Amino acid sequence: MTTTAAIIVAAGRGQRAGGGIPKQFQPLKGRAVLMRTIEAFAQHPQINQVILVVNPLDADLLAKLALDDVQIVNGGDTRDASVMAGLEAAIGADNVLIHDGARPLVSARIIHDVIAALGSHAGAAPALPVTDALWRGKDGQVSAPHPRDGLFRAQTPQGFRLKEIIAAHRSHAGGAADDVEVALAQGLDVAIIKGDEANLKITYAGDFVRAEKILEQNMDIRLGNGFDVHRFCAGDQVVLCGVKVPHSHGLDGHSDADVGMHAVTDAIYGALAMGDIGQHFPPSDMQWKGAASDIFLRHAVKLAADHGFAISNADCTLICEMPKIGPHAVAMRKQMAQIMGMDMGRVSVKATTSERLGFTGRGEGIAALATVTLVKS
Repeated sequence: MTTTAAIIVAAGRGQRAGGGIPKQFQPLKGRAVLMRTIEAFAQHPQINQVILVVNPLDADLLAKLALDDVQIVNGGDTRDASVMAGLEAAIGADNVLIHDGARPLVSARIIHDVIAALGSHAGAAPALPVTDALWRGKDGQVSAPHPRDGLFRAQTPQGFRLKEIIAAHRSHAGGAADDVEVALAQGLDVAIIKGDEANLKITYAGDFVRAEKILEQNMDIRLGNGFDVHRFCAGDQVVLCGVKVPHSHGLDGHSDADVGMHAVTDAIYGALAMGDIGQHFPPSDMQWKGAASDIFLRHAVKLAADHGFAISNADCTLICEMPKIGPHAVAMRKQMAQIMGMDMGRVSVKATTSERLGFTGRGEGIAALATVTLVKS
């Protein structure tokens, strides 16, 4: 099986973008540019390893990012040196994709196409044909037109067979604009694959605005619903949405039987198309017996974040005749918001009765219905 490593080069200073810190660490619609870049590769099924090349001066900024399963190496004084550090960390892979850390909107299609082209070429890279008229200029004036036939705007990731690109870099004098230039100097053939206008490199402050507009166009919105039921049992309180509510009975369940939190948790799993609580925390596993349900909810929230989703809002309806939910609703919203890392204004907890119909109407238990919205941008 062919293995592919992604090297994300993020050791530059990016001063032309302004902002006080390197552009790769600046926020893009609420999340660091570099995190968006990393996730594009980490979540791609054909990428086996992600290597991040950084500047040691950025250790504090890097520590603020939640980086899992990413190998971090220090770069050098030049881009060539940084790429070489990444290549040496990729030893063992068959192919390598070298990508700019400041290109956060690379698509899964481009990653796939570059890898596919490496089946018949030593290298491959995305590019877009030049469509504008070109001029040569001198002293602020046009000196001559320049033909645009056969000219392309280069993008990344630029992919290569690892052994060949390492050899090319070792024999190159340095100072190359990109890795395709290094490959060509070694006589390697590099295929051009179709690039994407959205795959822009953030260079100037205005590029953040362009990238935000693209993200708004490509927003991924998911809705999930959850439903749960627990019967009453002996006890003197119930746990609902993380709040202990005095009652004449308890709720029967393998965990703490928090029916509201279970419904919200299942709604998140549902929006991700990743099953339900029972699949992630099987009731047959005794370690979860009596467990606090915030364990399950925190897991679902992290899973959503790991897949690039933020929770936009959560709405939970508790269905019961008793106990009265109203006096505890604010505390429940506050607790749920804290667990999910959300503003309380985005969390709703409310209650209704079933007009004394069905098992809830007969006072046999409590049901809960929840809806959650996930947004990736």
